[in-house]
Amino acid sequence: MTITEHIQALEAAGHGLADAAAEAGPDAEVPTCPGWRVRDLLRHTAMVHRWATTLVAERRTAFHPGEGETTLDGEELLAYFREGHARLVAALRAAPEDLECWTFLPAPSPLAFWARRQAHETTVHRADAESALASGPGPVDPAVGADGIDELFHAFHARDRSRVRTTGPRTLRVRTTDTDNVWTVHLSPTDPPRTERSFHVTGGPADTELSGPADRLYLTLWNRLPIDAVTLTGDEELARLWRETSAITWG
Repeated sequence: MTITEHIQALEAAGHGLADAAAEAGPDAEVPTCPGWRVRDLLRHTAMVHRWATTLVAERRTAFHPGEGETTLDGEELLAYFREGHARLVAALRAAPEDLECWTFLPAPSPLAFWARRQAHETTVHRADAESALASGPGPVDPAVGADGIDELFHAFHARDRSRVRTTGPRTLRVRTTDTDNVWTVHLSPTDPPRTERSFHVTGGPADTELSGPADRLYLTLWNRLPIDAVTLTGDEELARLWRETSAITWG
């Protein structure tokens, strides 16, 4: 995906999140985020959007902690979220290609990093807001889903702080049935997951394979849908281990 496409995905996801939150109401429980209600989700995502906007718009080259969560509620909170989301979209669209600012994952450029990261931050939290509705999380564009899987494996879980470890060498394969992407994830007791991405080809044997549409795999790997939302073949233990150890830690 291009930077422009990531910003478009961010814009659409923010509108979808706000619409779902408005329909559910601030008191509604968020099943995908145990212990949270919709107001908690809005406060968190609004904080993240404003934090990212400050880093991009003010071109901060060192970590900046941000201002924390608002105490607003109800319609005021929803308006606050919408305003912050719009400001982030505008800041990214106005940023120069050679933007220099702080980032925390590898990327071709700081602008590419923040456009991609906030696209997926917001898309996943859009699914959280939709989980508060009877209909549950709605579809995600296949290209966005495939790109988010790639970020999860090649950026987040390529770091030493990934907690996904196995008792011996194991292989997890993830295959999209609509975008023809294949990720082969090599797991070990001591090292972070090592992932190879390919197209159309199998990539050798695997202990476990998860397959399905890109958006269902995306939300499943982010633990927003149950494993049975996709097709599992092979050892179910790896799928269980993923759900227990793959949560992203930011500290």
